[in-house]
Amino acid sequence: MRAIEKDAAEFKDKYLRSIAEAENLRKRLHKERHEMTQLSIQSILIDFLNPIDHMENALAHTNNASDEVKNWAIGFKMILNQFKEVLASNDVHPFKSVGTHFDPHNHEAVEVVETKDYPDGTVIEESLRGYKMGSKTIRAARVKVSKYPSRASKEDEEKETENNE
Repeated sequence: MRAIEKDAAEFKDKYLRSIAEAENLRKRLHKERHEMTQLSIQSILIDFLNPIDHMENALAHTNNASDEVKNWAIGFKMILNQFKEVLASNDVHPFKSVGTHFDPHNHEAVEVVETKDYPDGTVIEESLRGYKMGSKTIRAARVKVSKYPSRASKEDEEKETENNE
């Protein structure tokens, strides 16, 4: 009788473990499927960022164009707004770079400018807008970053000033 009770307890334990493992597997597969879907959506949306940038740049230069071009531009602005709505509905949004401190996770420095006008490491110009999907950077902004002039640069400037006098 004890052997039967012991076997029954073991089978019950194995049964409960199997149910728990199956539930954990189901949850893990659901999570992985969701992550793969998000990565696919992210990949597609990233492909749209450059054409959107090009369209914005082109439309920025239509103010001095003919009336016909301005009318076309109105239609293209409407299309551009639809693209932006698609981005927003997927939690994709541009982020501000100019005036912020350089962050290698959000910015790609394309130039460093020695200047006393800004604190060291400040983004002073943006050549390509950066985007985030939620809190994750999906495209880094291309920026110019300030650097406080080095001591050698100061000495060179002083010598150049003396030579010019």
